[in-house]
Amino acid sequence: MDPEFITYQKFNDPALAEELGGQLDNHHIKYFIEKESRPFDPTYSFNEASVTQYAVKIKSGDFEKVNQLLKDDESEDVSEIGKDYYLYSFTDDELMEVITKADEWSPFDYVLARKILTERGKDISDGVLASIYKKRIEKLKEPDAPQTGWIVIGYIFSLCGGLLGIFIGWFLMTYKKTLPNGERVYEYNEKDRRQGRIIFYIGIVVLTLATVYKLAGIFTND
Repeated sequence: MDPEFITYQKFNDPALAEELGGQLDNHHIKYFIEKESRPFDPTYSFNEASVTQYAVKIKSGDFEKVNQLLKDDESEDVSEIGKDYYLYSFTDDELMEVITKADEWSPFDYVLARKILTERGKDISDGVLASIYKKRIEKLKEPDAPQTGWIVIGYIFSLCGGLLGIFIGWFLMTYKKTLPNGERVYEYNEKDRRQGRIIFYIGIVVLTLATVYKLAGIFTND
């Protein structure tokens, strides 16, 4: 996989991934569809089942272009939607949340929310949307809450020589999230990443010493 290509959107249904791929083809946007299993994340519980997903990957520089293309593609469908569509029952504040958190909603709902607010006399100009988008990106750049619980677990497993401790440490210090504009930033704050680095190296050292000790015992017995 070309490292320039990163995940734009994931689907549980391969048909939905192919549908998005078709839209990208129509606009001559290069992409890949990659089948993958849900990666480990310290924020997930241990009993969460692994789910196969289909990741549509594009170049980071194409993210904002694709965002706009998908919204433009929905404009015609939005004009034909009936008043019984659930967004029409939303309050102005709820519709603004759809606009503000566009990354959590479909392009169709985003475009329709803007249309409804405009019909209600609200100022949803391109300038207002640009300002909202900029603030949303800054909000999403903020690191996740401190991972104290997983740091403690990581230390315990690393000191015991467990591979899980090493993996937790590696994940905490390296994991990045992709923003709606294609930018990738660290998921966890600097303090947690530093703890992850320590956990990782402790785990490596302990596992290495344990392995050497076991091998030494084998050769000694021989």
